[in-house]
Amino acid sequence: MTDQTANGAEAVDTAATEQQFVIQKIYLKDVSFESPQTPDIFVSDEWSPEINVQVANNARPLGEGVYETALTITATASQKDETIYLAEVQYAGIFTIVGFDDASVQQVLGAYCPNIIQPYIRETISDLVMKGGFPQLVLQPINFDQLFAQHAQEQAEASVSRPQ
Repeated sequence: MTDQTANGAEAVDTAATEQQFVIQKIYLKDVSFESPQTPDIFVSDEWSPEINVQVANNARPLGEGVYETALTITATASQKDETIYLAEVQYAGIFTIVGFDDASVQQVLGAYCPNIIQPYIRETISDLVMKGGFPQLVLQPINFDQLFAQHAQEQAEASVSRPQ
């Protein structure tokens, strides 16, 4: 977009190329907690569960320059091949991302936005597990920047190895 200046010359509208990142909303999208071994597990003398944590991140456009990023974390505690509890939480955010090139938008959606959502989901999972009657589960921080870089490298390697 151009504007006319006082001397008649066209000036480039810098607002059209300005980069913007705005958090519009962060919200709980889905939550689930199951503890199939209760109440027997509460009176058992043995407590040595294995904790398995799965992470998934999805992003989708909602409109021009507006995206939803949804982060899902599933924490499963099991002992002797039996599930003690399963906590699954999906938090999402709506973000405005304008003025970035496509690669930068992908990096923001795949790394920066999940980093913003992560504290909310960690707190919710910890609360669910404690309200389920189990010891607090403190999820360690996840380095989404590293995960995004690893995923991008894997995609680049896969595209090179594919026959043309």
